[in-house]
Amino acid sequence: MRDERAGGGVLSRRPGHEGLDEDDVRVRPGRGTRPRTRRRPAHEDAPEGFVVSIDRGRYGTLTEGRVVIAMKARELGHRSVVVGDRVILAGDTSGDEGTLARIVRVQPRTSALRRSPDDTDPVERVIVANAGQLVIVCALAQPAPHLRFIDRCLVAAYDAGISPLLCLTKADLAAPREVLDIYEPLGVSCLVTRRPLTDEQIAPLCTALSGRISVMIGQSGVGKSTLVNALVPDAGRVVGIVNPVTGRGRHTSSSAVALELPGGGWIIDTPGVRGFGLGYVSPRRVVEAFPDLAGPAADCPPGCDHLDEDCGLDEWAREHGAQARLDSLRRLLRSREGAESP
Repeated sequence: MRDERAGGGVLSRRPGHEGLDEDDVRVRPGRGTRPRTRRRPAHEDAPEGFVVSIDRGRYGTLTEGRVVIAMKARELGHRSVVVGDRVILAGDTSGDEGTLARIVRVQPRTSALRRSPDDTDPVERVIVANAGQLVIVCALAQPAPHLRFIDRCLVAAYDAGISPLLCLTKADLAAPREVLDIYEPLGVSCLVTRRPLTDEQIAPLCTALSGRISVMIGQSGVGKSTLVNALVPDAGRVVGIVNPVTGRGRHTSSSAVALELPGGGWIIDTPGVRGFGLGYVSPRRVVEAFPDLAGPAADCPPGCDHLDEDCGLDEWAREHGAQARLDSLRRLLRSREGAESP
């Protein structure tokens, strides 16, 4: 039997269904007709975690006194998650072996320490979040002090709004006065340690780190891992040996990790690095990171790039014995442009 419909359609009736009409027919919509929304669950009651380690896409997060292993949720997209981030977790947050939670949101960062692959690459990479202090570890000998590396770290710290602290190690091998004379006049806080690292030796550093989130950075072989082990006795960071010929050490820390200090606060230990790209920092910001030169630079001719011979900084540097500082500034500016330093 056939039944004509008002809309021109036809409904076939099978025996036993003579009483049905179109109101009794339920049509399931296809995928293309379902309304889509970008609204995501608010996760208002989800716990917050502090990222303390990262290992092959798995994030160790300290949550309510226990470490929960988590992975990034798809809704985060390509947003990075780094050590020091405060994140919102969903899923299984028990921390039991074999369980896996999801990071569904990254809380706003108070600071972000960045670096680029090299000075010609403007793409920045966040390496640590929410730190309030950058501890720049530099050896006085074996290897020799690398002042340009210190300058680069200072630029990165000032650009991120992080307070710098210069920690000079191995004072038992060389005197610190020459390096201190360069950075103390700039208002940079400086500490000096010598071996063996007794409780008395590291007491000033413990005081400087107490109650803060600090990130420690330094080139290979400067004694950074030795310092971390002295500050956190159960850290177990591997200590390398410096090559007596080249003065270089091997990379002993392979990934960043946040360690809780016995007296309160956190120290984030980062892998040893040989370079620190600043391609993402504008030339103006580079100059501002040298406070002793930023003032005189303001008196330079308009459009001065501080690299030409008519730059007003040359005369000022000669009068104030700051030629080495001016050389460091110009080396950074040239390297950002991809030019080799003379």
